[in-house]
Amino acid sequence: MLLNGTRRTLSGMVLVLVVALLPLTGRAISVSTRFRSPRNPERKVRRSTELIVLHTTEAPARSSLNKLSDRGEAHFCVTEIGSIYQIVDRDREAFHAGRSMWQGREDVDKFSIGIECVGYHDKPMPQIQLLAIRDLVKELKRMYRIPDERVLCHSHVAYGSPNKWQRRRHRGRKRCGMLFAMPTVRRILELYAKPAFDADTRAGRLAVGDDYLRRVLYGGVDTMIGKYGNPAPAPAEHPVIAARAPPPPKPKPSAADGKKTASSATPVTIAQLQAKGFTVRGTVTKTVTASRIAGARWNSADTYYTIRGKVIPGTAVDAAHMETGMRVWMKK
Repeated sequence: MLLNGTRRTLSGMVLVLVVALLPLTGRAISVSTRFRSPRNPERKVRRSTELIVLHTTEAPARSSLNKLSDRGEAHFCVTEIGSIYQIVDRDREAFHAGRSMWQGREDVDKFSIGIECVGYHDKPMPQIQLLAIRDLVKELKRMYRIPDERVLCHSHVAYGSPNKWQRRRHRGRKRCGMLFAMPTVRRILELYAKPAFDADTRAGRLAVGDDYLRRVLYGGVDTMIGKYGNPAPAPAEHPVIAARAPPPPKPKPSAADGKKTASSATPVTIAQLQAKGFTVRGTVTKTVTASRIAGARWNSADTYYTIRGKVIPGTAVDAAHMETGMRVWMKK
């Protein structure tokens, strides 16, 4: 059982330690409350715990821990070296999800545990960190009887209000934690199921605001393949649900079909865009946004941007760093 933190003063030093015994692994989890939030006592006790939400800090450990502690923005934080810190008591509300919705229910903070993981949503994490996350998640799952498919990323639940980029409330406000939706990483975390679809966009409560994110969360996109060797496959009693296997590698082209390969490659020049049937649909200005020109496809794989002669795939653009003068290319 994951115990509450204890504080003891010894020779002017404060020692803080939480220990949990994991009978499934035979290991003990050491959880420090060194960064326990001063806001902890004022937080309400949750009525239920139905989700575990994994976040990425998008910043180094020290600054992240200080911010999380000051604002009480997570229950736990796991660093790159596998250290685990408890920020807010696990049964209290931590303000980690922000504007959020899951299956029609808003304010996910009221029924979830939030775990911040030091790192970035699109970069591999050290194996020792992933194993610490695995052990913590496994223990919390056991305590609250949470199934694998309810261990989510922040990007699963975050949504955005209408703005200059999106006219409707939309899924895609953040890519935070996106890494943890990828089958390779979930196998390391021993999570063998994930949500098959977004109930909120399917029901029309939210629009799809980030098509690439949608394909990561609910499709087969996995940029972590090959980053961790070959993670152990799911046991026979735990088939991977709603996570398609990656396509088999394509054979290397021979010199004879070089022309065919060149014609099917991702366009890198304006001439190649034109040859593939792309045309300019509009230009980004201070008042005309990419989403106004391309709609929900503004950052999809079949949309491209050009500026100063450079071709940029839609999946690589960031709404916060759009440049005036970018031309939007799409097929008719």
